[in-house]
Amino acid sequence: MAINQNHLFEELNGVKCGIVEKNVKPERLAFLRELLELNGFTVVAVPSPPPKPAPAAPAPPAAAAPAATSSDPAASPPVESTLSPTPPPTPPLPPPPETYTVGVTDITFNPINAIFGRLLRDKDGNIVTLAYWHQQEEISRDDIPYFQNRG
Repeated sequence: MAINQNHLFEELNGVKCGIVEKNVKPERLAFLRELLELNGFTVVAVPSPPPKPAPAAPAPPAAAAPAATSSDPAASPPVESTLSPTPPPTPPLPPPPETYTVGVTDITFNPINAIFGRLLRDKDGNIVTLAYWHQQEEISRDDIPYFQNRG
């Protein structure tokens, strides 16, 4: 495990990998795989483990039975069961969405450093920008540096 959250690595499919992203949908996995393999990285993707189920709520305590005041058993009404009725069964949860953990075999890889260090290129040879990495833009446009973009 890493010292801080900026440089994660773990073992995926028996290979020590630098983690690129976790809980990635299949469409995002295809984008990252293409981009990273284009830049010379070996990509390893494994299905993410399912989320842990929430603990069940504790059952409410049973109410105490009322005490009979008369000594004649025929005079007292029948005592109802003090057990609480069984709760209705909970509906089954839908299956979790299929997500993946994406890593590269280069354990020194850090996506933040790669993007802001201008180390990654897209298929047209343009430098990968943060907006392109997050798939907010179709084309990586790096004409104006971020610190000069005023509008």
